[in-house]
Amino acid sequence: MRPGEVSLAHGGVLFLDELPEFSPQALDALRQPLESGECVVARANSCVTYPARIQLVAAMNPCRCGMAGEPGFRCARGDRCRTEYQARLSGPLLDRIDLRIDVPAVSAADLVRPGRAESSAAVAARVARARQAQAARYERLGAGTAATNAHCATAILERVSMPDAAGQALLRDAGEKLGLSARAYHRVLRVARTLADLDGSETVGRIHLAEAISYRLPPERMAQAA
Repeated sequence: MRPGEVSLAHGGVLFLDELPEFSPQALDALRQPLESGECVVARANSCVTYPARIQLVAAMNPCRCGMAGEPGFRCARGDRCRTEYQARLSGPLLDRIDLRIDVPAVSAADLVRPGRAESSAAVAARVARARQAQAARYERLGAGTAATNAHCATAILERVSMPDAAGQALLRDAGEKLGLSARAYHRVLRVARTLADLDGSETVGRIHLAEAISYRLPPERMAQAA
């Protein structure tokens, strides 16, 4: 047996373009590495565990024709094109993806008159400060090898990510309306704790939880979390 792409990407980024075009078997094989950071290959006479702690980045079109939702375009198959294409991604796999960002098409006007944006150097500096704060936090709490929110134990995560009263109310309402699983609940906490670290905040507030929840929703369902 030999390690596959997921294990070869251990400690780095695995980028999958046109995600729904992969076979269902290949997509389901991502679930264990995303959950445990390991890839277990079992055969009749042996069982091998490969390291597979990765950052998964995936891209996909909204539908097979790639134009669903674009102004002035109407797919000949209607909403069925979008629904069937996105249904190729299973619920358990989507439950393990923390950030789902809808990226609209770039127009010619956007290229001619680009808006002002924060520099990459400024973003990198803010991320470095957040990671240093996380490493110091988990060292102080004796969290073992965990140095980031993504890798800390669930029990410790609940201690350091307990939101304020307004945040708890939002999280409770979102859980009831959106049917968040236990996995989704803890992943929302991890993202919200990271957003608070990027803001330099010691506590997780309602604004951090609202943003973390919005990243898990398709655009048509974001209004339900309000």
